[in-house]
Amino acid sequence: MSTLANQLAAAEREQVARAIRLLLARPLLTEATDPAGFELVRRRREPLAQWFDYTCGWSLVVEPRRGYARLTKVRADPDGSRPARRARSGRAPFDRRRYVLLCVTAAELLSMPMTTIGMLADRVVQATSADRALAAFDPVHKPERMAFVDVLKLLESYDVLRAVDGTTEAYVASAEAKVLYRVDTTLLMRLPAAPVGASRLAVPPDEVPARFGELLTGLVRERRYGGAVADGTADEAHGERAATDAQRNLRLRHSVLRRLFDDPVLYRTDLTDDELAYVTSLTGRQILRRSVEQAGFLLEERAEGFLLVDPDGLATDVRFPDDTSTARVAALLLLEPLCAAPAGLLPEQLAEAGADLLRRFPRWARAYQSEDGAARLSDDAVRVLRDVGLARRAGGRVVACPAAYRYRLTETTSADRDDKPGPAGDAASPQAAGGTAAEGVAAEGDEQ
Repeated sequence: MSTLANQLAAAEREQVARAIRLLLARPLLTEATDPAGFELVRRRREPLAQWFDYTCGWSLVVEPRRGYARLTKVRADPDGSRPARRARSGRAPFDRRRYVLLCVTAAELLSMPMTTIGMLADRVVQATSADRALAAFDPVHKPERMAFVDVLKLLESYDVLRAVDGTTEAYVASAEAKVLYRVDTTLLMRLPAAPVGASRLAVPPDEVPARFGELLTGLVRERRYGGAVADGTADEAHGERAATDAQRNLRLRHSVLRRLFDDPVLYRTDLTDDELAYVTSLTGRQILRRSVEQAGFLLEERAEGFLLVDPDGLATDVRFPDDTSTARVAALLLLEPLCAAPAGLLPEQLAEAGADLLRRFPRWARAYQSEDGAARLSDDAVRVLRDVGLARRAGGRVVACPAAYRYRLTETTSADRDDKPGPAGDAASPQAAGGTAAEGVAAEGDEQ
């Protein structure tokens, strides 16, 4: 092969690897939000689709004319660590009310290529009033209008809605606000990622709370692995016997690699016996390492588990350490006492650690300077640590996971130079100048 051909092949591999990491961070990539990234995915869509299908069993749809690429991620163990978030300051996660309004609004938009905010609100009022399982939407009340605006802003961020006249935020101040939208119904239909439609699992509303776990499992069950029956449900024991060896190996490959490419860290203790046997087998290890290399990651394999490192940070949707919020700064600061307690800390001990931070830095974290502020601060910090795989709950305690020992706080700085040692942070937050990756404490038998 000529030198030019080698260079072209190397360039294609680099482009595919970059596009894989872009899509892992942003499963819905639009031309409007990232023209260069979308163009890269468009040009390399065939090898990308093949990689995602083989490695994770995820489908990739690229619509060049409509200007979007949709990677449909499916996981057998859905969790709430990546919630929809409000576009307003603080980026608070969606609550139950907003998720309900999101589903109802999306359903109403399917038949409306153009609409106004008032017409859409009226449709949502009618739909929620007609369903006895839902609380009726009442735009007379400002909190309801705020929740509705959060839903519309989320759909705007997906390019499903485009305001062609007026601004969505105006609806918070007045239900009489005038906003005209163009709706991309095709893209709207691409948003759900569940392989089984929710309508196929319809049950009486009063049975939903008791059967929620069963219904959620039914939504993500995939027939390709065998054992599925017509209604999308199956008994696990019978399903396992019905699956062929090929289907079983396919399920193991996808389940392990989905979690590896979608989570910050994958611990061996979180794998089933079958998954652990697969990933430590000769074939499994070869597939894992080849897939990681093709995606442009660096693989750290240790006694406790696996960690992927993206040298360019393209695949990272949540960064840690990160000083963009009080809870994230507190999470880094609480790692020190947490890692110093191998048996973990009780909620009361974490609250005391949070109180100590508030005492040391009295002008920082003003939203938490209240009677219950220390407990709230520690709870929010622990939630951050759990979401990034650095802590877990065990027996009523919060325990540091092995990856937590990669970090150490070497120094803190403050925006307020008049304060004495440590961060004081006036209106902002203490910034960790350390928080760097340590040498990575691990047990004997590490594999580098």
